[in-house]
Amino acid sequence: MTTQALAAPAPRLGHDTVPLPRLVAAELRWIFRRPRTLAVLGLLALIPIVIGVGLTLVSQGDVGTGPSDSGAALVGAAVNNALVLPIAAMVMTLTLLLPLASAMAGADAIAGEAAHGTLRGWLIAPVSRGRLLAVKAFGVATVSVVAVLAMCVTGVATGLIINGTGGLFTLSGTTLSLVDALGRILLAAAWIVLQLWAVGAVALAVSSFTEHPMLVVASVLAGNIVFTILGFLTSLNWLHPFLLTQNWTLAPAEVLQDPMSSTMLGEGALRAVCYIVVGLSIAYARLTTRDG
Repeated sequence: MTTQALAAPAPRLGHDTVPLPRLVAAELRWIFRRPRTLAVLGLLALIPIVIGVGLTLVSQGDVGTGPSDSGAALVGAAVNNALVLPIAAMVMTLTLLLPLASAMAGADAIAGEAAHGTLRGWLIAPVSRGRLLAVKAFGVATVSVVAVLAMCVTGVATGLIINGTGGLFTLSGTTLSLVDALGRILLAAAWIVLQLWAVGAVALAVSSFTEHPMLVVASVLAGNIVFTILGFLTSLNWLHPFLLTQNWTLAPAEVLQDPMSSTMLGEGALRAVCYIVVGLSIAYARLTTRDG
């Protein structure tokens, strides 16, 4: 056997030589070791507890229930109602804090690593751009799921401790069993998670164009605020079906009705899926042409 034959390089195994579970595990470890991520998740978990304790100290007449503020109306309905409490807490934070968690995760996923110089290692590693985006998107989606589940767990626990299982009734006055109530809460939580995935997809798209994570967070949150303002303008009714934030404070309340409606839930879910597809498509198109 010749020396040249002994020195022959080993055959390449293809572009994706790193196992996907290893990439996902590394990404999740990186995400949940960030102090700011843990701080936001901890804050979100505390919000239902604060609302529940606060409602025990006030009478129902002291809580705003005006029709123009559906978030306050839900909080008023959460008095002595363990079913409404976690949903009301999620609806209130859906306007800012929950999107902030998804936007931060999306900003750190690409722009944050580009700012620290670690993204270039991903781009030159034996990992395809599509697999890289899939791992990053999975990490952002995981943060959204953990944030919503944390609020659900603390909200349900707080409601049951304060009001007991006898406080599980819909806005229509129908009393539910614990299993039925948990099912409705999880349905609302799943819908909210889908909206946060849409926010995360937009954040990934913006993140792929910049190396400044704060710019991504500011852009996404500013977009949410602009969408909310546009949703109040009746002269722009033709635009409302295209706004991601449309009916964010109204749709989750459908699970609290009896019989339960699904009109706004279905429209919101379809809208979120469209934003996810568009956001991830833009991010992929950018990553495939990015060198560092």
